[in-house]
Amino acid sequence: MLSYCWSCPPEILIGLHLDAKRFADLIKLQSATTLFREGKLSSGMASRWCGARLLDNNDDDFARETVLL
Repeated sequence: MLSYCWSCPPEILIGLHLDAKRFADLIKLQSATTLFREGKLSSGMASRWCGARLLDNNDDDFARETVLL
């Protein structure tokens, strides 16, 4: 995975009550959400980028999804 290192003023971290790791996670989540809302990322790509899984591809997921049809 491609990574990028950047800096921010410490006042931002203090003001948000976050350490650098939690701030980076917040920025990643907000970026993925915004790109999804703008139609530039699919929900699958956004969730994969953030480390979430939409479905586990098991029988429970299949039943839950098909009951909506």
